[in-house]
Amino acid sequence: MQPAAFVYILASQRNGTLYTGSTTDLARRVWEHRIGAVPGFTRDHGVTLLVWYDGCPDVVQARQREHALKRWRRAWKLALIEAMNPAWRDLALDLNA
Repeated sequence: MQPAAFVYILASQRNGTLYTGSTTDLARRVWEHRIGAVPGFTRDHGVTLLVWYDGCPDVVQARQREHALKRWRRAWKLALIEAMNPAWRDLALDLNA
């Protein structure tokens, strides 16, 4: 079963500035961050690399997880990223493959 929504973390670089968000269309949302389609934090800080994501069964759960992750300490977020993506690869490259 395909997830209905996603929670994700973007980074400017390895151990760089982090951004946490949620969406129903991960590929589109990452693309919007990359081109700077929406003014704000990610455009101002060059946060464009998808380094972690997780699927959720619905939008409500994705938003709840997003808000929970935003309250996490930075070290916990880094550990979460390292567990899924130790090389800090740009996972967006795999989304449309």
